[in-house]
Amino acid sequence: MLNTEELITSEACCAYYHIEHSFIQTLNEYGLIEIISDGRTQFIPNTQLGELEKFIRLHYELGINPEGIDAITHLLLKMKDMQEEISLLRNRLQLWDSEG
Repeated sequence: MLNTEELITSEACCAYYHIEHSFIQTLNEYGLIEIISDGRTQFIPNTQLGELEKFIRLHYELGINPEGIDAITHLLLKMKDMQEEISLLRNRLQLWDSEG
């Protein structure tokens, strides 16, 4: 049985954000939003609402299609990974400089 306290129905999301259900389905197909189903109702985890809002702004306010949203998300994740690596390398370099 699903713990629906941590989930919101996709229908409620569509009504609240004034978006089409097909948009949420497309985001799910690209792996950007998780949809959980109990067989009758589809749900979105509350933890993903921030991401969903970001995707809504990109699509409806900036006119970016789902393929573009997927590419942007991929590039942002890659940038985050690179920033973490730079931070790690800086810390190693500082440690090496302090030893020398």
